[in-house]
Amino acid sequence: MQVSRRGLFQAGAVAGLGAAGFAVPLGGAVQGRSASTLRDSNFPRPYASPFVRPPVLEPYERTVGTDGRPLHKYQVTQTAGVASIVRGGLLTPVMGFNGIFPGPTIHVDKGTRTELVVRNRLPVVHPQWGYRTDTSTHLHGSASLPQYDGYANDLTYRGYRKTYKYPNSQPARTLWYHDHAVHHTAQNAYSGLAAQYLLHDEGERELLPQGEFDVPVTVTDAMFDSSGRLAYDDNTHSGLWGDVVLVNGVAWPVMKVQRRVYRFRILNASISRSYRFTLSTGDAMTIVATDGGLMPVARQVVSYRHAGAERYEVLIDFSKYAPGTRVELRNLSNENNRDYDHTRKVMAFDVTDQPVTTTRPDGTPDPTWNRIPTTLVSSDVMSLQSSESKRTRRMRVKKNSAGVWTIGEQTWHEIVESNFTKVFANPGLGDVEIWEIENSSGGWFHPVHLHLVDFQILSRNGRPPFDYERGPKDVVYVGEGETVRLLMKFGPHRGKYMIHCHNLPHEDHDMMSQFSVGLAAGQVDENDPIAADPCVLDDVQDD
Repeated sequence: MQVSRRGLFQAGAVAGLGAAGFAVPLGGAVQGRSASTLRDSNFPRPYASPFVRPPVLEPYERTVGTDGRPLHKYQVTQTAGVASIVRGGLLTPVMGFNGIFPGPTIHVDKGTRTELVVRNRLPVVHPQWGYRTDTSTHLHGSASLPQYDGYANDLTYRGYRKTYKYPNSQPARTLWYHDHAVHHTAQNAYSGLAAQYLLHDEGERELLPQGEFDVPVTVTDAMFDSSGRLAYDDNTHSGLWGDVVLVNGVAWPVMKVQRRVYRFRILNASISRSYRFTLSTGDAMTIVATDGGLMPVARQVVSYRHAGAERYEVLIDFSKYAPGTRVELRNLSNENNRDYDHTRKVMAFDVTDQPVTTTRPDGTPDPTWNRIPTTLVSSDVMSLQSSESKRTRRMRVKKNSAGVWTIGEQTWHEIVESNFTKVFANPGLGDVEIWEIENSSGGWFHPVHLHLVDFQILSRNGRPPFDYERGPKDVVYVGEGETVRLLMKFGPHRGKYMIHCHNLPHEDHDMMSQFSVGLAAGQVDENDPIAADPCVLDDVQDD
């Protein structure tokens, strides 16, 4: 995706565009031709553009912290830009980290602390949709202190900055940083404020492909108006389903691959759509990691269900295909999506006759080039036993009688009105609990995300979880009529954290709640997520 960081949004509001007149999903996936109002000559063509990787963000300073650990310092600026996505010379305004979508990828070794300075240089008011572009950056999957966790009401205003501090003490995993601003997470993320953040460790480096063969894949969907701008229609806060599938910001790209094993870190950053990924050849893919890192045992799947914000690390062995073969990554879709002419396509791989790389960059042999591992790593959360649980908590995800989305019985409005004192749960530090989540909202699926902790999925409707989700998770797909049971241990920090639906229009209206860890009633919260380390006026001004 080509981007000009100096490009700005065109002024003027635009109403959300209806999606070909179809009703919101109820039951099976709804079919339609298109949602965009682009001319046919401007609509992007599948498999006509090359695959691109987002740039890697390098630290502006490498030092040692007061604890003796390495400390790397990064900075990004949230700013407006333009992207070349559709055809005919039309440019699409975006809001992104450093003005690009996806934003730059960050690579960090376990044990290296990081500080990420985030500057808000967005327009004060969104030029299309008319809301204030305050932001809150969440490193999704990180066990961060509450004041650095991207709490929804911990806002950074235009002309301000916030320095987020990350411990990076967890096992290797695919994380991502994205906007989390109260009531506008969906529009901010949809506009482009999302990027991958990759945590490495020795075990993961030994077992899985690295470098060129370790590929970030951020999948989103979008719809466009006739001028090429992003159109936004969330069907009265129910969900947005675009008719264009983007991979790293490019519509249906083609990637050239060698005849060897590749690792794909697949992030579904769509604000509502879920996918069911499969290969056009019918061959199996091997899932080696879930949200929280490596699985105990690799799992082979022909297809799998992938909700918003979930990350799955997938190995594909291209050695079985002759040069010149095209392999497509396709989307079989799931119930309660809305599908269009081309949303069953995702991207394609063209197998080349290029000599196969079998060594690492330092010239040593690379055993991952033709190896599909089976036994991987059992993390602490996957070693938990139900017998360790101190209590079981139950909640429903639903739309209440007032038409407001809720998780449990509280709305975020009620939490704000309580001066942020109301909580869904208050486990002690180090407590193990079972949480049971029931989807009683007919016609919808809900990807439920818990901040701070990884969890193990114990069961789905009383049966074992799907093979591909038998790894550490922080998002669980709760389909229509499904009840899931989750097992988790609370820590390593005390404080208040969020739980919410990652269908982001649901989260914004008003499907999120909070829990506290290790705080007694009336205890002073040293890590108050809003007050402990707020944003400050930026000392770097516009040119």
